[in-house]
Parts: sequence; C-alpha cells; structure tokens
Amino acid sequence: MSFRVIFRPRARDDIAAATAWLAQGSPAAAARWRSGLFHIVEKLETNPTLYPGADEATDLGVDLRELLYGRRPRVYRILFTITGQTVNVLRVRHAAQDRLKPGDV
Repeated sequence: MSFRVIFRPRARDDIAAATAWLAQGSPAAAARWRSGLFHIVEKLETNPTLYPGADEATDLGVDLRELLYGRRPRVYRILFTITGQTVNVLRVRHAAQDRLKPGDV
C-alpha cells in the first residue's frame, strides 16, 4: 500500500530555515542535509504507521507521529499525521526545540 506524502507550508518553512542556518557553516553540508531529509521521508510512503507517536500527541489531541532524522547533536523530528492514504508532514523541528503547542501545528 502506497501513501502520498504532502509537506504542509509550516514544514516547508521549517526545512528552508534549517537549510539556511546550516548553510551558514557549510552550503555543501546544508545541501546534503536537505537531500537526506527528503530521502528518509520516502520511508513514509510505504508504512508510516511504523513510527511512534510524538510526545505531545496526547496534549494536542492529534494522532501526531514522528520520524527522527540525523545524528546527535543534529537530530530533527519530522512530525506528521496520517489521513487515509495521505501523510501530512506538519513540522520539521530540531530535537532540542520545545514541544509543540496547539498553535504550532
């Protein structure tokens, strides 16, 4: 069963901001990070239910799941929901950032 992955506007903004920040140190590393992110998100096309619920899912009242990307100290949380056959990537946040609040989704 194949799922369609959609990056919501805030997720696209998160990716752009992280890429810009990483590019300050190394544009090549930023490009590799971005490419790797999109590569790992392909895993969501086959079975997104394999990934655990995010810590804040209960607080938000949403079946929010997460896929971790990167190595310490540069771990990012890819936060998504599943609606039918669609995976909605809502946010891409550094693991050190605060938990999502209702207005962050």
